[in-house]
Amino acid sequence: MAAQSRKIHTAPQHLLHEHLLPNSMSIPTEHDDATNARILSVSEDLVEGFQEQPFHVIAHQSGVPLETVLERIHAMLKAGVIRRVRQTLLATKLAHGALVAWKVDHDKLNDAFDFMANDDPFSGHVVIRSTDEEVSGSVYRLWTTLKVPQGESLQEHGEVLQRLVGADGFLLMPARGLFALGVGHVRRRGLKPGARIDNPAQMMTTTTVELDEEEWRVLIAMKEELQPDEIAEHPWDQRAELAGVSLSRFFEVAHTLNTKKVIGRFSTFLEHIKPSKTGKRVTRFNGLFHWAVPPGREVEAGGEVGRHHCMTHAYWREGGPEFGNVNIMGVVHGSVKDTVLTHKAAIDSHLQEAGIPVSYTNVFWGGRSEIKPSEISPQVYRDWHAEHRKR
Repeated sequence: MAAQSRKIHTAPQHLLHEHLLPNSMSIPTEHDDATNARILSVSEDLVEGFQEQPFHVIAHQSGVPLETVLERIHAMLKAGVIRRVRQTLLATKLAHGALVAWKVDHDKLNDAFDFMANDDPFSGHVVIRSTDEEVSGSVYRLWTTLKVPQGESLQEHGEVLQRLVGADGFLLMPARGLFALGVGHVRRRGLKPGARIDNPAQMMTTTTVELDEEEWRVLIAMKEELQPDEIAEHPWDQRAELAGVSLSRFFEVAHTLNTKKVIGRFSTFLEHIKPSKTGKRVTRFNGLFHWAVPPGREVEAGGEVGRHHCMTHAYWREGGPEFGNVNIMGVVHGSVKDTVLTHKAAIDSHLQEAGIPVSYTNVFWGGRSEIKPSEISPQVYRDWHAEHRKR
């Protein structure tokens, strides 16, 4: 596959003239502004698959006029309230992936974090975690998601990272199944603990699919985050040019990728860790929940966990004896720690009512964190390893 990620340099689009933003300083940019909240409740994680006009979809679903949607998203992006706007991919279908727990000496922890966050494009979510009580897995303070292109080795990449950051060890926990994925912070505010859909969540598989060269070119052009000039009625024009195809062909290939189930959502990602310029935070606490259920009941348990509205992520992952043989993991965010724990208690009670025994459970709390999309380009991977073999 010859295509690789390239930085998008955009020219202003006529559909987003400055006159659309007559006084950007007067446009509300906080996530809890009533109009912004209506937009974000859709744009964070409810625009499914590939959409030829994604901002039209946001306008339709939120009931906010298109011009206002463009104006507000542009202003929130400029203010740093929105970190990025991009088409997400179901990378588990495109690359080998795992959650990785790293054992790193305290003195090296922040430097290791910095390297994973800034110098390894294949590490995505980078989080320093802690537990309220010491357990066997508490020594694993640094957690990352890791993706490597098809045909490459997670273990080998992990060993290179271990050498570069001076880690004492690491554990790979690939996802065997996915039950929930979608970080909608705004629409999850005020959820009642235990709120859930009527039926258990269906497990999505992580089997990778093959793409041809043209599909890779379109996919890689599509996945780069949108620049401010691309927050426009027709955001894909320059992406088609980047992929070397006509716009109509870009749409054809994108819809084919949709049918192959490798396209995630069109999403606006809030800056949910750092406070805004006025001191407001989207959320404060990030709890990674662990449950160990009997072998053979992972799909059943994952479906019961994943049906809860509070879950932004829910997976079947094997943690092994270092983590109490955990096999179901999930993430919940919240502004109040006790509220996050109340959500977990409701899920614990639901599992008990469903007759699913839990032999171990815990919460790993997120602290310092950096969230970025993982690179999946084979060429970028080869180039990175060629450079870092020299170190």
